Amino acid sequence: MLVGAVAVCVLLYIAHRLGWIDLSDKSRKPDKGGASRGGGMLMIGDEVFAPAKYEAQLELDERSRMPIPAPVPGDGDKGIFGEGPVRIRLGPDGNPLP
Repeated sequence: MLVGAVAVCVLLYIAHRLGWIDLSDKSRKPDKGGASRGGGMLMIGDEVFAPAKYEAQLELDERSRMPIPAPVPGDGDKGIFGEGPVRIRLGPDGNPLP
């Protein structure tokens, strides 16, 4: 019985190290020191038994990392370039001039 439990733990560890499963805890932000807390082992239940919840959590994490939305065609320059056209002056060698 104990040997089986140890074997399961070893297999989970190897699968995590090889990237087959993700045991990181996605519901908490890392501490200020950069270390993440334990509890990732419980998140595997969501990945296996509630895949929609797991995928939603991954999508939420991805969106929270994005600082601003990407521009789409038709947005215009939003005042970035000021007034008038943008001109880039090039030297004889083709490099931009200051």
